[in-house]
Amino acid sequence: MLVGKAGADGGKRSLWRGVPRWARLCTIFGVVLMTLSGAVLVGYETLLHRYEGAVGKGDLFGDQAAGAQERKSTIKGPLNILLVGIDPRNASMRPLADSIMILHVPAGMDRGYLFSLPRDLRVEIPEFPKANFAGRTDKLNAAMSHGSFVPGQNPDAARGFELLAKTVQQVTGIERFDAGAIINFTGFKKIVDAMGGVDMYIERDVRSEHRKPDGTMRELRPGGGGYLGPQAEYKKGNAHLNGWQALDYVRQRYPKNGVPDADYGRQRHQQQFIKAMVDQAFSADVVTNPIKLDKVIRAAGQSLIFNGRGNSVVDFALALKNIRSSSIETIKLPGAPIGTGSAYKGEKLLPPAQDFFAALRNEQVDAFMLEHPEFKQKNS
Repeated sequence: MLVGKAGADGGKRSLWRGVPRWARLCTIFGVVLMTLSGAVLVGYETLLHRYEGAVGKGDLFGDQAAGAQERKSTIKGPLNILLVGIDPRNASMRPLADSIMILHVPAGMDRGYLFSLPRDLRVEIPEFPKANFAGRTDKLNAAMSHGSFVPGQNPDAARGFELLAKTVQQVTGIERFDAGAIINFTGFKKIVDAMGGVDMYIERDVRSEHRKPDGTMRELRPGGGGYLGPQAEYKKGNAHLNGWQALDYVRQRYPKNGVPDADYGRQRHQQQFIKAMVDQAFSADVVTNPIKLDKVIRAAGQSLIFNGRGNSVVDFALALKNIRSSSIETIKLPGAPIGTGSAYKGEKLLPPAQDFFAALRNEQVDAFMLEHPEFKQKNS
């Protein structure tokens, strides 16, 4: 998440006007990027500094370790921001990238294109001497794990992000990411609960693989092969989801549980929920309630590791102040499985995806989307 600071006048002019645009709150959900515009807040400068101080800082791109940290500069588009969600179960376990998203912001800085890369995408992961990794073909989400290895110590998620970023750059042809963020999914639940839950439209009936209706975990079937017991259900239509429900819903990817297009359906649900979080964050219920906003800010700061390559989380927040959920276009990249059943090896992107990447690199995404409306993410 990102929170924006006040302008050169220290924010007083905006405060006088009653509804300032001083704050910008961005997060990834497994993903996720979202924005939050502020309203009248008592002691808002204290909240801003509390958030900035709470956000974890990490050398996600290896700039600091190489002694080449970039100088702060004015943030201008186009921008490419890599957003990664992880779900660490144990501090000693190497993390996998459960959600991999890229936000592309054109030069106008008033809209964005958000797309996911399948975590099971078969890719060439480059060598990474920092983690004693020689490089090999593997699933994309494994790059985070391979890169996070630190001999004799607990894994380093920031180092894992660095290798993942290098791998994603090879896949997409993006030469450089302008910023990156890691969000811990445990913290994600706290953010949603701090907002009082999120309202969203559920596109079809979905059943949980892992949770019971009361949120407790289902029991593993003796001998493996799945779970036992009643399942939490998410019915088609408008719904209000608390933290555990939101995280559980966007994790579902099995056809047997109501997600016929598997991981592509999960990507779509994640993107839908990101936009719902944006709308909730903009709601008067959050921005005009200093106590609730303070809880959201603290939960966000504790959940995030951010690197702006010389620019702070607040600098990026201010730069993205004109983006709203309605101006974020969600993209579905065309892909297909490699193998089936027990022979399944992962996913591949189809040739048209490379055309999209070329348009992105050449700052021609607007024209590309006009010619290829099939890339626009559908609701079901």
